[in-house]
Amino acid sequence: MSDVLKLARQLLSRPSLTPDDAGCSDLIRERLSRLGMREQDLSEADVTNWYFSHGQGSPHLMLLGHTDVVPPGPEHQWTSPPFEPTERLGHLHARGAADMKSSVAAFVVALERFIHGCPDHPGTVSLLLTSDEEGPAVHGALVAVGWLQANEELPDACLVGEPSSHERLGDAMRVGRRGSINATLRIMGVQGHTAFVDPADNPVHRAAPLLAALTAMTFDDGDDHFPATRLQVSNLTAGTGATNVTPAEWRIDFNIRNNPNSPSTMLRAQIEALIDAHLAVDTWRLEWNDSSQPFGPASGVLPDAVERACQSILGVTPERNTGGGTSDGRFLGPLGVSVVELGPVNASIHKVDECIEIAALQQLPSLYQAVIEEMLLADNAGKIVGNHA
Repeated sequence: MSDVLKLARQLLSRPSLTPDDAGCSDLIRERLSRLGMREQDLSEADVTNWYFSHGQGSPHLMLLGHTDVVPPGPEHQWTSPPFEPTERLGHLHARGAADMKSSVAAFVVALERFIHGCPDHPGTVSLLLTSDEEGPAVHGALVAVGWLQANEELPDACLVGEPSSHERLGDAMRVGRRGSINATLRIMGVQGHTAFVDPADNPVHRAAPLLAALTAMTFDDGDDHFPATRLQVSNLTAGTGATNVTPAEWRIDFNIRNNPNSPSTMLRAQIEALIDAHLAVDTWRLEWNDSSQPFGPASGVLPDAVERACQSILGVTPERNTGGGTSDGRFLGPLGVSVVELGPVNASIHKVDECIEIAALQQLPSLYQAVIEEMLLADNAGKIVGNHA
């Protein structure tokens, strides 16, 4: 059994449901301490965060991963138990196999190989692990990045092991992400008997044209790197449950995935102007939560280094895209750190029978090691120094 497969199985057997690390970081610390990596416990509340580093100064490449996983759902639907890693038809099945314990295992093995082979390497290579990526992400990477800023240890570039590939390992890499904004619109009305209340006092009747206008909004802001901003309604809530009572309030929850061409302040102004055009003053409230800012596309040497590593190790040139949801890269990208995500095929993530192809798992350490070498040892390594905001 290969070293990376053995370590992946050990991590996958630990039920680290977010934010529980379930001892994954202890297993990793034991291995990295043998390399002489400096370690910093950045844990907060019930979240486990560890920062490991080797070398000093620039260029500084950080590897970023998470040990927590989403719940497996109904376990009887799994072909094999979700926390008993099982090899079947050339794949390793378990919750977290693709998202993203295989990448974490590969990071560790890549660091071992690199540092053993080049103990006096130039620059810094580091690993940041958190157990809060799949959760609220309040006490995880956000806290750790704050510490890095305060201690002047922000990396110049960051490689995130999120599952970025589509059909085979390395066929895609993410060079940025759209932001995510959650908003709640509350429209006030008058609760009363359906036989007697004026229809104008019913917030659903009054705001139905607004809902139609809101969902019809389009944003012509896409470019060569980012798709257009999109707005999606996620919840509509009104009424008491009784069929003869009008609601006192209508709540509309919506989410916006925005690209850098449409900052949050501009979108909020657009939406508030739309609401003002449909509703009277003092009959509505809008709550706005910027859960993540857009960032990218990655610049500097990192995306080219990742491309060369994929070509040399895998024989494939990755597509550069900014699709998908969010990752912990959102805490680094807006600060001027070049962020690229490169990891396994994402077809099974968060699903029953999540898996990774074993052949791809065994290629991951060499792929990540090649990126590290490109960034720290290649002739252009000195050019990766970032532009921290």
